[in-house]
Amino acid sequence: MIPSLRSLLHLAVVLLILACIEAAAPTQIGNGYRLISVDKTSDGALIGHLQVNRKNNIYGPDIPLLQLYVKHETNDRLRVHITDAQHQRWEVPYNLLPRQQPPTPSKQTTQTSITSTEFAGNELIFTYTPNPFSFSITRKSNGETLFNSTPDGSNTYTSLVFKDQYLEISTQLPKTASLYGLGENTQPHGIKLYPNDPYTLWTTDQSAINLNMDLYGSHPVYMDVRNVGGEANVHGVLLLNSNGMDVVYRGTSLTYKVIGGVFDFYFFAGPSPLAVVDQYTQLVGRPAPMPYWSLGFHQCRWGYHNLSVVEDVVENYKKAEIPLDVIWNDDDHMDGHKDFTLNSKNYPHPKLINFLNKIHSRGMKYIVIIDPGIGVNSSYGTYQRGLANDVFIKYEGKPYLAQVWPGPVNFPDFLNPKTVTWWVDEIRRFHELVPVDGLWIDMNEASNFCSGLCSIPKGKQCPSGTGPGWICCLDCKNITKTRWDEPPYKINASGTQVPIGYKTIATSAVHYNGVREYDAHSIYGFSQTIATHKGLQGLQGKRPFILTRSTFVGSGHYAAHWTGDNKGTWDDLKYSISTMLNFGIFGIPMVGSDICGFYPAPTEELCNRWIELGAFYPFSRDHANYYSPRQELYQWKSVAKSAKNALGMRYKLLPYLYTLTYEAHTTGAPIARPVFFSFPNIAKLYELSTQFLLGSSLMVSPVLDKHQTKISVMFPPGTWYNLFDLSRVVVAKETESFSMDAPLHVINVHLYQNTILPMQRGGLISKEAKTTPFTLIVTFPAGATEGEAKGKLYIDNDELPEMQLGNGQSTYVEFSAKAENGLVKVWSNVEEAKFAIEKGLVIEKVTVLGLTGVRGGVAVEVEGGAGGDVSTVELVETDHLFFDEMKVGKGSKKSKMVEVKGLEIPVGKKFMMTWKMAIV
Repeated sequence: MIPSLRSLLHLAVVLLILACIEAAAPTQIGNGYRLISVDKTSDGALIGHLQVNRKNNIYGPDIPLLQLYVKHETNDRLRVHITDAQHQRWEVPYNLLPRQQPPTPSKQTTQTSITSTEFAGNELIFTYTPNPFSFSITRKSNGETLFNSTPDGSNTYTSLVFKDQYLEISTQLPKTASLYGLGENTQPHGIKLYPNDPYTLWTTDQSAINLNMDLYGSHPVYMDVRNVGGEANVHGVLLLNSNGMDVVYRGTSLTYKVIGGVFDFYFFAGPSPLAVVDQYTQLVGRPAPMPYWSLGFHQCRWGYHNLSVVEDVVENYKKAEIPLDVIWNDDDHMDGHKDFTLNSKNYPHPKLINFLNKIHSRGMKYIVIIDPGIGVNSSYGTYQRGLANDVFIKYEGKPYLAQVWPGPVNFPDFLNPKTVTWWVDEIRRFHELVPVDGLWIDMNEASNFCSGLCSIPKGKQCPSGTGPGWICCLDCKNITKTRWDEPPYKINASGTQVPIGYKTIATSAVHYNGVREYDAHSIYGFSQTIATHKGLQGLQGKRPFILTRSTFVGSGHYAAHWTGDNKGTWDDLKYSISTMLNFGIFGIPMVGSDICGFYPAPTEELCNRWIELGAFYPFSRDHANYYSPRQELYQWKSVAKSAKNALGMRYKLLPYLYTLTYEAHTTGAPIARPVFFSFPNIAKLYELSTQFLLGSSLMVSPVLDKHQTKISVMFPPGTWYNLFDLSRVVVAKETESFSMDAPLHVINVHLYQNTILPMQRGGLISKEAKTTPFTLIVTFPAGATEGEAKGKLYIDNDELPEMQLGNGQSTYVEFSAKAENGLVKVWSNVEEAKFAIEKGLVIEKVTVLGLTGVRGGVAVEVEGGAGGDVSTVELVETDHLFFDEMKVGKGSKKSKMVEVKGLEIPVGKKFMMTWKMAIV
């Protein structure tokens, strides 16, 4: 009896342990696939078929047969595409995002004629394991594994899962990998992805103050930096899929959990950060060319109740001598918040036209907002024409009813070609009424103040006209009857797994050709952006400017972005840097946050610090909420002083910033970049989120905390010159931090060695600033007797749609400098000189930093002889003051700033300037 009892107890303990182990193990959602055939296509790709190993019904049945397609599309881009072999599935439309199309799905399996499990390209190698199927991507040059979907044995993730409404795949990652991207979200930990933070992608109208949540855009792309032995290699991974997804990053692995579509992976070989962005934007579209004036300062507010307020704002900026290029209207100019209308009482048409004529003659611009929701109103022409053309998204055959600012609205279906034609025509009609210079498209996630299936209430006004306009007043009921409204897997929408149709278009609503909102939701803003770009481009053949809130992969090809509704807090000031830098990686370099915060009231000190930082955002705009106090930069004397200082420098830097937009348009390079982009081998910089670069060598280090008059600035090795006082120098022997003075009106901006920076005199408006003479700042390492420096300048007729050379309307200049054998040379090479010569642009000063001074005179040779007269040239030498000497007094370091003044060198002419270095 007793032995038997012991045996039973032993068995019970074993069973209990096994039960605990089973309970602790994650649910096995799928059992993987096996490769049953693989062959090469006529264009050199691999095509194969995968058969499910054993079906289960968690989150729905497995798709039994998949088609695998693998292609080295370029020397540094590899595509892996997996879809249903028997049925066409939703993909991001090829007409919206043009790219190569894989073969049509087919269940016809071919004989396996390939025995090798390796498929090598120029730099990337695709390798597969047949059963259970997994694949890896390795770098040919060093054998490093970049992506590996084989389960790591830890039970943290499983093999490939492919169901109708649930797809899962994972990759192993080394612990030392540094990841960036996967947005849009506000990341409290900075630019580097943080293990176990949620990364949910589903375009959502929720304020950017919400941390680690799905926000306005969807960008399923990340950059991975690997540093081995002090040498970094960088690659990128894009999953081109518009469906909702959770991306689970654990530090040693990353898992995609997607609720539809296909696996369409693109791997970018890099190996540098800039190379990855170049390769990425080569696929998804180069960033849009921007008009010159868009780099000026912008002022906006929701709550400019009438035209006289707007006129006063413009005049007050002028009186305060604060630069301003663009004045904006939120929906205050509209009749009842309706798109493409004008409030005849508060914005009378004749007076508005007179105002626009006045500001246009000065070179200023005017931009207004439009939202996608079209007010349901029988007397509203835009709505009636839309109804007649059948342009709206449908639910059970009728236009889907929602509520936004006008009250009841229908949403245009921008996947329908007829809708695009109608939208383009509405833009044309409005532009004939009000000659705006750009359009601001908002609420295009799409935002809805209600949820579900709604109707207009009978017997009451909706909205009532009192209280906040965002309270739902329609009669609505939840839609739960379809699997599109209640999918089996719930993504972490809004951080709380709310229904994916919450406060947006019902996900069972239908677009053109039967496409469900469930699939197309996150490309709604993208499709509207493309239609808006087409409308603006067709007006007068001018370069369009569009600012959009909702973005997707490829949006940067058409538009700029602002980071949405932020708060006037010190935390939001910090967060703005990380979000801005992420959008550079996403191929949307023209980006910025609402300066001083959208709401509530910023403090005076915060607004000082914010304009100091915001003056160096690529897109620089002050914008405030209807319910916030006025916060134009002239409202406080102290803020006006900071604005004149910071924006004054921005306007001097406009030629540099515009050249960076050209670089972005031709190579994808972000305008604002993480510091590690220029120093990829320095691991200490990988988490640096409080400083950034403009271009490759101009470092911005703002104050981000209250009551601070000193800040810790991290300097990579080399010489850094204070841009506001070029006689002040910081020399870092290694990557180290220094405590820098930062009184209230000062922002630290430093220029790196080996650079030639083109600047102009600046001004209060870009139209005037861009005609002023140039100064070239040439930087060598402090105390150097040898060295080189490089710089670029692009100028053009910025009204032309294209930003390119070869049209007779642009000039590109490469500047070079060299010090060797006691001789200094500064020279230029010019492409397409005609435009710069016709504009009469000249270089009036060359400032050389870091050398030992001048011995004798300066010789200047200019192509064609013009501008080479040195009789009026003046040389000024100033000793540099080094950072450590500022603290302890004058030291023994020898380095000078040499200013060569009184020049008149045409920008469009090649020149050579030489002099002998002083002997120390």
